[in-house]
Amino acid sequence: MNGTLNKVILIGHLGDDVKLHYFDGGDCVGRFSLATNESYTNKNTGDRVTNTEWHNIVLRNKAAEICEKYLSKGDKVYLEGKIKTRKWQSKEGVDRYTTEVHVNEFTFLSTKKQTDALGKQITPEAPKAEETPPDDDLPF
Repeated sequence: MNGTLNKVILIGHLGDDVKLHYFDGGDCVGRFSLATNESYTNKNTGDRVTNTEWHNIVLRNKAAEICEKYLSKGDKVYLEGKIKTRKWQSKEGVDRYTTEVHVNEFTFLSTKKQTDALGKQITPEAPKAEETPPDDDLPF
C-alpha cells in the first residue's frame, strides 16, 4: 500500500456541552470532550472492569453550530474525522501538545433535547452534517 490514511470513527457520550468560539469574519470552532468505554471481565477476580478514554473533539463552522444547538452533556453521538496534534505554549513558556479529533461527519444517536418535560420521546428534525440538494434539481 503506497498511501496513508488518517481516519477516526468514534461512538461515545459528550463529557460536556459544546463550547463555541467565534472569530473575526464569522467563522467558528466548537469543542467538547467525548467519552468512549471499554468493558471486560477480570479473569483473576471475576469483576467487571470499565475503562474510559477521553477524546478532544473539534468541529468547525456550520457543523459546530448544529452540534451546539442539538447536543448536550451525556448525549450519544457517532463521529468521523481525523487525528491532529497541535503544539502550543503554556503561560510558563513550556511547549505542550494536544491531540484532537477534527470531525467532518456526525450522526446524533440520542439527545436529551429529544425528551420533553414529561419524559415523552419527541423527535425534532435534526439537520444532517451534509446537506443534500433538493429533489427538483435532479436531471430525471
